[in-house]
Amino acid sequence: MTPALLVLAKEPVPGRVKTRLCPPCSPEQAAALAAAALADTVDAVRRAPGAARRVLAVAGHLPAPAGMTVLPQRGDGLGKRIAAAFADTGTGPVLQIGMDTPQAGPDLIGRCLSRLDDRIDAVLGTAEDGGWWALGLRDPAHAALVADVPMSKPDTGELTRKALTGAGLRVADLPVLRDVDTWADARAVAALAPNGRFAAAVARVTW
Repeated sequence: MTPALLVLAKEPVPGRVKTRLCPPCSPEQAAALAAAALADTVDAVRRAPGAARRVLAVAGHLPAPAGMTVLPQRGDGLGKRIAAAFADTGTGPVLQIGMDTPQAGPDLIGRCLSRLDDRIDAVLGTAEDGGWWALGLRDPAHAALVADVPMSKPDTGELTRKALTGAGLRVADLPVLRDVDTWADARAVAALAPNGRFAAAVARVTW
């Protein structure tokens, strides 16, 4: 069983990413912040311990980072794209994160992946807004359980947990993190990781 880290990402095209940052950001500024958050996330995943494979599932087009496999996202709706990305990553434990928590460094990501052992079937890291930033499954086939969970909603985390526990899975909690949706989120997250690309990108925003 080879543990894998999976990042779900969207090509940072102005007007298509981080639209809740606009205003005060312009679409171009929001896309720059998204690109920086993704770069920090990819760097953390590449340096995180414990993973034998690292996969980037992309909506759009992105170059393959060194040491990572790039796969296209497929499916209609975010829940189905998540389930498909787990399936495409292969067998063995998989921890999936998005591109909205650049403060999640390699040590935290590695610890989260290590929680998937014989005593735990799934790990869930909820976000402060009610969603989730990380989902880990010892058997990636169980991602089908979340395919129809409404995503990007205030109760997405709760509904995801119910889908997993309702199928009899043993679920462990990961730390709660703040993800980047609004400008207030961006500033708060930048303060948590002041030396990263994302913090530098936030500091460059002017209007």
